[in-house]
Amino acid sequence: MITVSINGESRQFNQALSVAEFIEELGYTGKRIALERNGEIVPRSQFAQQMIVDGDKLELVVAVGGG
Repeated sequence: MITVSINGESRQFNQALSVAEFIEELGYTGKRIALERNGEIVPRSQFAQQMIVDGDKLELVVAVGGG
């Protein structure tokens, strides 16, 4: 089991997972998001390769349309 911080709140997952799997797990697949992992922006092109592991600090921003 791993524990990560998401926007300041602790959350546990059964195992390390890729950023793409993490986004799917949270239900954000197909949405416009920005993700910062341990102080560095993760480019969308790296979502499948970058792994989220125990102790990571994540900041997740979901773009919302409107006017």
